[in-house]
Amino acid sequence: MRRQDRVAAVAGGVATAVLFGFVALPILAIFLRVSPGELLSQLGSHVARQALLVSIRSSLIAVAVIVVFGTAAAVILGTKRFRGSRVLTSFLELPLVLPPAVAGIALFAAFGRFGLLGGALRFFGIELPFTQAAVVMALTYVALPFYTRQAVAAFASMDQQLLGASRTLGAGRARTFFRVALPLARQGLSAGAALAWARALGEFGATILFAGSLAGKTQTLPLAIYEQFGAGNLDGALAMSALLVVVSAGLFVGFRLFVRNRGLEPEGAGWGLRSSSTIA
Repeated sequence: MRRQDRVAAVAGGVATAVLFGFVALPILAIFLRVSPGELLSQLGSHVARQALLVSIRSSLIAVAVIVVFGTAAAVILGTKRFRGSRVLTSFLELPLVLPPAVAGIALFAAFGRFGLLGGALRFFGIELPFTQAAVVMALTYVALPFYTRQAVAAFASMDQQLLGASRTLGAGRARTFFRVALPLARQGLSAGAALAWARALGEFGATILFAGSLAGKTQTLPLAIYEQFGAGNLDGALAMSALLVVVSAGLFVGFRLFVRNRGLEPEGAGWGLRSSSTIA
């Protein structure tokens, strides 16, 4: 191996080690400060249990909404070329670059009591801010791009000749979509859903501004952690943080196993920003 190659290999290894340490050290620090007993005690904590239930329930509803509407939009944006399609795709990705606080204020300005649609909502007796519906809306808003970005790329990379062959053989649009298009895009869709779920579980800024932090109602686990930290209860905040790490990791791994066991992900498939191009 030439000297330049050795230097490049060493530099790459050092950079990888530094990045790994930078990501792993804070997580490790949490678990070094929290004993297994403290972690288990949080499972019995009324505040933590309520916040965890709100987080899981709200994030699951948000992901369901994202998958249903996001898939429909991704099919159009990924397979059709029309004037303004790129602008629409970029606009759906806008929440990626918006600070969460801005997203929360924007939701409040649009759907709040005196917001853009506030009068129309009040006419029908609907008030969204500081409700469980507001939590779901906040999570959906910030997590949506993580799914649609993957889904659009998955549908855009499909072999259109396979779809055309399905139609030629007599399959209708719906049958072609469910039997051909979805299997082709399954890896990208499953990866996008997992990323959106992870983002929704950890959402903080938009939620606290639009939904508030009402215990048992709108207080998610990240909000409960912030409340404990603000009250000077560092041990409680660390224990809840460890609980959130364990739950998030467990749900993420469980989701991957479910997807793989149901045949939605090919064995050995990665979860990067790419989509499957073959039917398993």
